[in-house]
Amino acid sequence: MASRRAAVLARSLSAGLARRQAVCQHSRNPWKEAIRAISTSSPRFQPPPNPATSENPISASPPVPKINKKRTFNVTKADAQPTLSKHHKISFDDKRISLPWEEGKNSTFQHIWLRDHCQCPQCMHPQTKQRTLDTFSLPLNIRPSEVEPKDEGLYVKWHGGHESLYSWEWLHRHSYAPRLEKYPSVQRKLWGKADLEENIPVVKYDDVMKSDNGVAEWTSQIQIYGFCFVDGVPTTPGATKELVERIAHIRHTHYGGFWDFTADLEKKDMAYTNLALPAHTDTTYFTEPCGLQMFHLLEFDGQGGESLLVDGFRAARILREEKPEAFRTLSTIRVPTHASGNEDVSIEPYTPFPVFNHHPVTGELVQVRWNNEDRATMDRWADPEEVEKFYAAIFDWNEVLKRAEGEYREQLVPGRPLIFDNWRVLHGRGSFTGFRRMCGAYVGRDDWQSRLRMTNYGREEILMGL
Repeated sequence: MASRRAAVLARSLSAGLARRQAVCQHSRNPWKEAIRAISTSSPRFQPPPNPATSENPISASPPVPKINKKRTFNVTKADAQPTLSKHHKISFDDKRISLPWEEGKNSTFQHIWLRDHCQCPQCMHPQTKQRTLDTFSLPLNIRPSEVEPKDEGLYVKWHGGHESLYSWEWLHRHSYAPRLEKYPSVQRKLWGKADLEENIPVVKYDDVMKSDNGVAEWTSQIQIYGFCFVDGVPTTPGATKELVERIAHIRHTHYGGFWDFTADLEKKDMAYTNLALPAHTDTTYFTEPCGLQMFHLLEFDGQGGESLLVDGFRAARILREEKPEAFRTLSTIRVPTHASGNEDVSIEPYTPFPVFNHHPVTGELVQVRWNNEDRATMDRWADPEEVEKFYAAIFDWNEVLKRAEGEYREQLVPGRPLIFDNWRVLHGRGSFTGFRRMCGAYVGRDDWQSRLRMTNYGREEILMGL
């Protein structure tokens, strides 16, 4: 009996893993999804188990991706090309078209899906790239009257007279039954202090300002390492603002847009003091925390104030390895946050979020939200026993964050701004004395990710994946 139960359990776990992998490889748009996912060195991040399912949430660790500083994705296509088979014919029936590829696989497309995704100027606005077709005017039982392979793609004439042409590359890219292209993974290098001793990510101001190739290198470095310095920047707020806007427009908050501040408590936040700040992420009190954050030290006449960076994804991996229960706790218990220092605002997200937030399709970690100073009163516990579990977990988390081997410290200097991914890298600073003037800004995550994609891949490649 015991052996039979073990065999059933093994089959169940294997099936669960297969279903999980299928979900990962069949996400709607791999080019858009890839930028939101993580491929890190093993072990792979996983969300906590879902008590509503018996599927095993732990999968085998993927191979460690080779880091290419010039690229932000490790894209692996199936051993296939968008080439139609010369030995098999296209077929269609009342509901679907079947395309045979040279690689030996067939893609099936339902008629209603193909007609809805017609790329012609009548159905897709040639400039806005928005659908102009009235989807709801189509009959659900639509079918083609003619299907013909052409050099440039699949020609389909529909009953009613409309004609569509789908390129072979587009059809291969968007094949969903089966998915023909493997899930492209984001390249990220998790780092500790030793990893950065001879390999600090840095770009030159002139390169960034003169061409989009410089912006591509800059955004790529930020994506891979989570932060990057820029050398040779004029020590003025105007030059710094123009530098930020090479990525995207500045995100305005209750602090304003572009900041130029000292430790005068003009805004009622600890950043506007000379106190030490432990490693944290900013704007945890927003529903969507800011994506990028830049600091540029303009003037400093004093002592102290050394900046601190911690790779939050690396720290989360360590916590998962050493204290899996703490990792699960911080992936599930929601932490209320607020910003209420200024008398005219009290900002809270629409719902509290966990410290670790995971991609809903791949299950991989995509965001760390941690600022103990901004934590609100936690009085909505599902079970009183969670109180002790939560405090034990954040004590474990704090211990990992404060390990010297995970801390990168550097004194900022005028002319060398620092920019970092606020969803990944935690930052802090030491206390200081004297006069310290800093400027900088926030950039929204979606905006900088758009700039990353467009400068590294180009509009044509991105649109092919939409």
